[in-house]
Amino acid sequence: MSEKNGFHLIPSLVDIEAAQWNAIAGGQACLSHAFLSTLESTGCVGGKTGWTPQHATLWHDGELVAAMPLYLKVHSYGEYVFDWAWADAYARNGLDYYPKWLSALPFCPIPGTRLFGRSTDDRKTLLAAVLALAADSGLSSFHLLFPTEEEGLWMREAGMMLRNGVQFHWHNAGYADFDAFLSHLNHDKRKKIRQERRRAGGHGLSIRWLDGHTATASDWAFFYRCYATTYALHRSTPYLTPDFFTTLARDMPDGVRLLLAERDGEALAGAFYLCDGEALYGRYWGATEPLPFLHFELCYYQAIDYCIRHGLSRFEGGAQGEHKLSRGLEPVVTRSAHWIADRRFRDAVDRFLEQESTGIQFYLDELSERSPFRNT
Repeated sequence: MSEKNGFHLIPSLVDIEAAQWNAIAGGQACLSHAFLSTLESTGCVGGKTGWTPQHATLWHDGELVAAMPLYLKVHSYGEYVFDWAWADAYARNGLDYYPKWLSALPFCPIPGTRLFGRSTDDRKTLLAAVLALAADSGLSSFHLLFPTEEEGLWMREAGMMLRNGVQFHWHNAGYADFDAFLSHLNHDKRKKIRQERRRAGGHGLSIRWLDGHTATASDWAFFYRCYATTYALHRSTPYLTPDFFTTLARDMPDGVRLLLAERDGEALAGAFYLCDGEALYGRYWGATEPLPFLHFELCYYQAIDYCIRHGLSRFEGGAQGEHKLSRGLEPVVTRSAHWIADRRFRDAVDRFLEQESTGIQFYLDELSERSPFRNT
């Protein structure tokens, strides 16, 4: 069999050696071969999920030199960058918005590299190939979610439209402990956090941090119950399967964290995180008993304390959530890039994004004025 050369779409990560993928993907947990292939092997993507893997790759003499997670989508669920209004406009004009091309991490709004490769030239070559593919496919659009700022500039140069969003991240300023972090907040926020932690502590629960090595099958089964309960309370259907958590823990044991809250040895709440050498990433949580302030304790304060104790540079709290600001997380700008085939709709989206960008800037200015940190 001849060695691969040039641009290829790969329908499953099983068809790419993990070592080759990971060699260019970097150390971010959610970009790893294990994470993305687990989504495929456990039925979270592929099949009838509306996420059809078509990963974009660039090869030279059988060596993978650039890659991009890529999917054909027949809906916009699980993306965290909302284009439902664009799809509705297409439908009202008798046009098909779906399927569309999407480069993203399924169900995972973690910003980071989306075009990874051996060199900048390889990465830009891959982007050009994907844009050519989108243009030749006859589909409505191509979208790339949560790239780095540098990648965003490349995408603008390539003719894509950029869209800004806001997330809330906590940054480690070298705090010695949680109290040192609190000392940098203003009096009201410091007092509020201490009150919330006292209330959460009053439930008499013990806290246990686990990873893929130490969490048992019963721990993961309990957490899936929590995860599914959270979705049920929001009248929604879980994206992930029970097998996803156990398989990921087996194949990426150092990249997952499970936080359990227990009473008399019986778990009643949990939070799931991804973790790498730089950051802790909050993903899911749930509880079998509605205890006040437990969500804040497990999803924010314990995560911040974990980052301080383990020397991680930041904690990313996931999509949305302005309430995170008062708990020490700060607003950061996120990006997405969009290419629309139909010029009429492209012009309309471009005007919309220009107006939206102005609104985002006003929002960031407002958040800056409400910073929980003391003026220094």
